[in-house]
Amino acid sequence: MTRRPHVLVIGGGIGGLCLAQGLRGAGVSVAVYERTRVRTDWLQGYRIHISPHGSRALHECLPTELWDAFTATAGRPSAGFGFLTEQLKELLFLDRELLAGDEASPVRSHHSVSRITLRQVLLGGMDDVVHHGKEFTRYEQAPDGRVTAYFSDGTSATGDVLVAADGANSRVRQQYLPGARRMDTGVVAIAGQLPLDDRARAWLPRQLSTSVNNIMPPRDSFMFVAVWEGDRTAVWEGDRKRAALPVGVGGSDDAARPRPGLLFDNTQDYLFWAYAAKRDAYPAGGLDSSDGGALQGLTQSMIRGWHPALLRIVAESDPATVAPVRIRSMAPVGPWPTTGVTLLGDAIHNMTPMAGIGANTALRDASLLCRKLTAAGRGQAPLLSAIHEYEAEMLDYGFAAVKLSLRNARQATSGGRATRGAVRTALRMANAIPLVKRQMARGIRG
Repeated sequence: MTRRPHVLVIGGGIGGLCLAQGLRGAGVSVAVYERTRVRTDWLQGYRIHISPHGSRALHECLPTELWDAFTATAGRPSAGFGFLTEQLKELLFLDRELLAGDEASPVRSHHSVSRITLRQVLLGGMDDVVHHGKEFTRYEQAPDGRVTAYFSDGTSATGDVLVAADGANSRVRQQYLPGARRMDTGVVAIAGQLPLDDRARAWLPRQLSTSVNNIMPPRDSFMFVAVWEGDRTAVWEGDRKRAALPVGVGGSDDAARPRPGLLFDNTQDYLFWAYAAKRDAYPAGGLDSSDGGALQGLTQSMIRGWHPALLRIVAESDPATVAPVRIRSMAPVGPWPTTGVTLLGDAIHNMTPMAGIGANTALRDASLLCRKLTAAGRGQAPLLSAIHEYEAEMLDYGFAAVKLSLRNARQATSGGRATRGAVRTALRMANAIPLVKRQMARGIRG
């Protein structure tokens, strides 16, 4: 193929939009097809952790003004990453400087971000690229390799490459790789948010309000606790006197304005928590309810006897934010014959949240595929060779991430007192040996 490729991206999530930003910046023709009808329909999700892998991918794909908006709207950095007992006794703590390493920079750093705000940033300047209200139904491939996507509104679009970025329940994957499947891990989490106001800050223990923590009880379950703290002054450009005002407040003065890509002020501080255990560890029928208050009560019963602050976090959370999450993971997928259809992110390597790397792996996919398709667009490689190279590399690191996150999920929710006791002892020993702590921090940096 000698013509420049036109790329169809199915799904306007984080990975698909990062890819589209990178391709557009490289001069590759791209269009995104998203099933939500308007840009503000997709207002869901909690904080997510962006690792150095994710940071490098975003820096590579975003124009300067949107990269600046990303770093400006990231949450305040935590003091570090810790493991605590259910009574909040320290097992291991890796401080921020240790995690940052010797050459810290925004491109090589960890960031805590609002999923909603990150997606707003990724939508910046993309009004002519992103097509809303387009629910994908199927695709067809022509003899010349071109791919046509069909949508539920009766419209279609044709391109040289179709990228499945439509998430864990990908319709593209179901058609393209019908043998690929997600498996139920048997683990269920209950997650929620505690609004962080002055009252909550007054009673929260410092280690919970300043750091990311994994709570490790004596057996069979765990709890994750992390704070999202936005910097209200960083969301705005211009007049710093008005910087802390919500969007739309303060009259018609244009001296202060939202940074590029932002629709609204999304900086409400909160503490995010998630309790996870195997499904059969919960009382029979306890997970059947979708009522946030009932799920709060269930979680409190599961952590009875834990530190009072953990019980209070659950009790005082907003019931509207409390929901069960059934943890699934993609079964391994082997290589397939390369065509003009490919996949990224959860569409191909959906994983448990127990390693905090799902979004980062999708961003890594986006930057890698962008490089490969850009090279093909410049005539530096045949298109199918570029896609094949992407898929070979992506399957390697992508399913390594799936394996790691699945192992973490199983270890966090299984093992009796003896096994968990050995793990807690090992963490305490690592905490006392600086060399081991540095090695662990290096592994987390990626």
